[in-house]
Amino acid sequence: MSGRPARLFLLQCYIRTESLSVAAPARARYLPASQGHHRDGATALTPTLVTTDLPFPLMVRGKVRDVYDLGDALLMVATDRVSAFDVVMPEPVPRKGEVLTLISAWWFRRTADLVPHHLLSIDPDEIAARHPELAPHREAWARRSMLVRKLRPFPVECVVRGYLSGSAWKEYREQGTLAGEPLPPGLVESAPLDPPVFSPATKAETGHDENIPFARMEEIVGADEARELRTKSLMLYGRGRELAARAGVIIADTKFEFGRDTDGTIRVMDEVLTPDSSRFWPAESYAPGRGQPSLDKQPLRDWLEALVARGAWNKAYPAPQLPPEVVDATSRRYQDALMRLTGHTVDDFPLGEEAA
Repeated sequence: MSGRPARLFLLQCYIRTESLSVAAPARARYLPASQGHHRDGATALTPTLVTTDLPFPLMVRGKVRDVYDLGDALLMVATDRVSAFDVVMPEPVPRKGEVLTLISAWWFRRTADLVPHHLLSIDPDEIAARHPELAPHREAWARRSMLVRKLRPFPVECVVRGYLSGSAWKEYREQGTLAGEPLPPGLVESAPLDPPVFSPATKAETGHDENIPFARMEEIVGADEARELRTKSLMLYGRGRELAARAGVIIADTKFEFGRDTDGTIRVMDEVLTPDSSRFWPAESYAPGRGQPSLDKQPLRDWLEALVARGAWNKAYPAPQLPPEVVDATSRRYQDALMRLTGHTVDDFPLGEEAA
């Protein structure tokens, strides 16, 4: 592994390498209450969280998460910030942070027999009992935070692709390869890849993540570690694809991040199989040969792409103001993903039971 200090490794895992185009207020910031939706269709009002200000050292403020060093653990707070094309939008998406945390916890519980994870708890009562200083600030972090182990992250992203989409489709269409390695001829957009393809990526110092050949991953983390991370990633994806299929969801691709514990144990970390780290497609609308609707921020991306096509935005900061209908549609996509996968709404998700 690289000889960079451990702290830098910790930072790398939780922040994107692209610079954030968003101000960082000194105090927690909320926007007015917005609509959420109960299982029975009734409307609930919930504030959206933009930034936090908790009484612990702030390690990093990423595109979505504020990460605090609690001494013996980290607190990962998923805000409602949303980004597209590497630019943070001025409006947050209601319930998004809660959805990301709850889905991750749900998956950690259901994959722990395959791969150890970093999650200690998402139960606010348990977290506040372990760190009483957080109790007065409970509104800012409850239901959207994970208490996690400190790990030494591997400086690669472990991407598994079960379908040909996104940047993989673009490269294949132009060169017939994925990360420079050949794929079978004649594939169409959204075609299934059987078996799924492990396609690691690394972070550029600036700009987008970069797909790399497996041989390059071996150079970065070591041959034995690379093979172990590949095996764990494919196991996690296989379990995720199986369980999601029962819920009518196709996981087209996903990325995992791993770190090493003080005792040498390799654990999966950060978020797992969420709408931000994965491409979720509704199974009922899947058809190869075209792009697919997805259970994520597609309404936001589609609206922004329309602006770009008209010359009204150039995919750079500052981002345009989002109309309420786009924000609401995006929120509904995230909440629909949670409901489809877990059978729970944001408000009735069983926090204590899901903290593995």
